[in-house]
Amino acid sequence: MGFMDPGNVVWFEISTADGQAVKDFYGSLLGWSFAVDPDSSVNGVTYTRIMAPGMPFPMGAIYDNAHSPEETMNVSIVSADVAADQKKLESLGASVVVPATQVSDVTTFARLADPQGNVFSLFQNNQTPERLKEFAGQAGEQMQEMAAKPGPGSYAWFEIGTTNPAATQDFYSQAFGWRLVFDDSAGGKQYYNVFTGNQWPSGGMYDLGADGIDYLMPDFLVPDVPAVTAKAQELGATVEFGPDANPDGLVYSRIVDPRGNRFGLFSMPTAA
Repeated sequence: MGFMDPGNVVWFEISTADGQAVKDFYGSLLGWSFAVDPDSSVNGVTYTRIMAPGMPFPMGAIYDNAHSPEETMNVSIVSADVAADQKKLESLGASVVVPATQVSDVTTFARLADPQGNVFSLFQNNQTPERLKEFAGQAGEQMQEMAAKPGPGSYAWFEIGTTNPAATQDFYSQAFGWRLVFDDSAGGKQYYNVFTGNQWPSGGMYDLGADGIDYLMPDFLVPDVPAVTAKAQELGATVEFGPDANPDGLVYSRIVDPRGNRFGLFSMPTAA
């Protein structure tokens, strides 16, 4: 399965009424750099690409709209036909936040909420087959390598927190063909690796029980989770969970930024 095949989570977006505040927080916390995308900045929206430190290609974007009704951070899932997928997902119980919308001649997107209320986006590249082939030759391999071997500050995982694991698994398996496998390395936590089509997992589902919370968030790789978590607090964020560790040495925390957006931090396992 290719990096940009339908069903893969390849991007994240931060929708905000104050793009500068978002850049100040994450630039300081994770060392991100930013560049405005003129092709996607239309209708009063400034669309700003996000790059991890030392990385040549973007991993996400800021959707900066002064009239934005709410602050959101959501992952984006590749779609071959956003309008058709929107209808399919509605039939599975999703609700439409932003209907299928074409942005210039570059992309079509839609923003939906799953049956538990978690927001995500669908993303369709509208470039010509010739241009897509050129892109794949120039950047596709490098972007796939970045996904397989992310550097510090990179988007490297997504996590679904759920109070209803059966319903969550049913929705995403029917919607995108995702496969969930219990993670034996999580120290007894009710954690499942999510395979979106690749041979390795690209996300996880955490069963938090009936008294837990529901969320769908991006996770970023850092070398020192406790230190970066403490810095996030200094910058005005709230630590919702952690830092905690698995038996294999993986360390993680769950954080809510100053504008109310949830994200995760983690470091790689240390066990062989």
